[in-house]
Amino acid sequence: MSNESKRPLYPGCTKFSKLSAVLKLLNLKADNGWSDKSFTSLLELLREMLPDNNELPCTIYQAKKLICPMGLKVEKIHACPNDCVLYRGEYEAMHVCPKCGVSRYRHKNQDTDDGNDEGNKGRAPAKSVWYFPIIPRFKRLFANPKDAKLLRWHEDERKRDGKLRHPVDSPQWRNIDRDFTEFGGESRNLRLGLSTDGMSPFGSMSNRHSTWPVLICIYNLPPWLCMKRRYIMMSLLIQGPRQPGNDIDVYLAPLIEDLQKLRDGVRVWDAYGKEQFELRAMVFCTINDFPAYGNLSGYSTKGAKACPICEDDTQKKEFNGNTELGVARRPLDGKGVFLLVKNLKVVFGKCAKAPPKNIWKKKSIFWELPYWEYLEVRHCLDVMHIEKNACDSLIGTLLNIPGKIKDGINARKDMVEMKIRPKLAPQDKGKQKAYLPPAMCTMSKTEKTSFCKCLHSIKVPSGYSSNIKKLVSMKDMKLIGPKSHDCHVLMTHMIPVAIRGILPKPVR
Repeated sequence: MSNESKRPLYPGCTKFSKLSAVLKLLNLKADNGWSDKSFTSLLELLREMLPDNNELPCTIYQAKKLICPMGLKVEKIHACPNDCVLYRGEYEAMHVCPKCGVSRYRHKNQDTDDGNDEGNKGRAPAKSVWYFPIIPRFKRLFANPKDAKLLRWHEDERKRDGKLRHPVDSPQWRNIDRDFTEFGGESRNLRLGLSTDGMSPFGSMSNRHSTWPVLICIYNLPPWLCMKRRYIMMSLLIQGPRQPGNDIDVYLAPLIEDLQKLRDGVRVWDAYGKEQFELRAMVFCTINDFPAYGNLSGYSTKGAKACPICEDDTQKKEFNGNTELGVARRPLDGKGVFLLVKNLKVVFGKCAKAPPKNIWKKKSIFWELPYWEYLEVRHCLDVMHIEKNACDSLIGTLLNIPGKIKDGINARKDMVEMKIRPKLAPQDKGKQKAYLPPAMCTMSKTEKTSFCKCLHSIKVPSGYSSNIKKLVSMKDMKLIGPKSHDCHVLMTHMIPVAIRGILPKPVR
């Protein structure tokens, strides 16, 4: 690769080397979604247009081979379509799932397999998971002097003024340093955040296909870099069309094995310090929305005991109009949770018998990590999901959008039951629907029009947010399809401006 970066694209060319030209072309291919066939045709045309003896590859295979010599491999692992097992380790040579009997491969009769290696050779698997090994990628980061320096920023360059600016300022970071002195004594050891959620790779929200990427971010980096796309690693890509749900532990197994190796230490070259050292890494926490929180932690986030903090003490009627004078329950620590789940035995797979009803559905695979029970906070909720839900409810209430308004007939009846705000009680109009007296946040049609016109007229810099104008429907008086970041911008900047001349000051 070093030689190709010094070789000119054609004799006398000073602007492009062979490597830089191929890299720019492949970036264009990725950005614009060109097919492999069209890209090969483009290479052939450019090769004819350039001077003789040029170094441009003729095919996409040659182009990719040129920029991928460094060994960041991807493991494609076959999986049971019912999420029972991965065909690795003891199951690697099997052609039929040992738990549900479904064939490993796609063919007309899914329930039969001849077990013949030659007959099954070349067949497409019924389901796959792509694993991107994290250890070689961490080694690559430390092989770059600039990245290796950034990975110790939290120790060498951060401000120490007592303010919470970075995860290093949190109690959990300090607890890890105290409980694991060997780990905390080396500033280059990595603290990782893990996140996963379902997404549709086809861009259509109406499509029920659900592919699950598992992403890892590095908290050693400065706060303005640790969430940048360049430093977020996709460690797993779990194929759809069905979401893994509670069986996600089956797919996390190769990642957990590498995390266990990193707990013991891996020899790595530090290009900034110019020395070899034992690199260790641990999962600092997971960050998900509430349903994915349940899938990773094993806690049942549905039903009467859906609160993972209160558990059995979850109240049926939390809001009764009275002041709560009791002491809030402290959440269970890692050791307390481990005592509850250590004896749970769950058979994974869509065809497996459902486990007995319990607020804990399984013993999560994260408990195999030796430090997991010592973490004070193991699973966190994604603030962007929560903020989007709050924004949708706020806009739905202000604009009286059916299905999203939180000031409906049921809310007014709850107020009557709690004996609060009697002026807002629903009034029976006989055969007609009940009349709901306007609340302080209720807007007239003129005010709704003014509110929507304000949002419709906003112009923002490129990259600041989506084009808000396209989200506003002046005909229906509602916002359609705001994304998480759009909701953040609306909540913090735009809605306060839009309601400034409409709603009373106490409501604002």
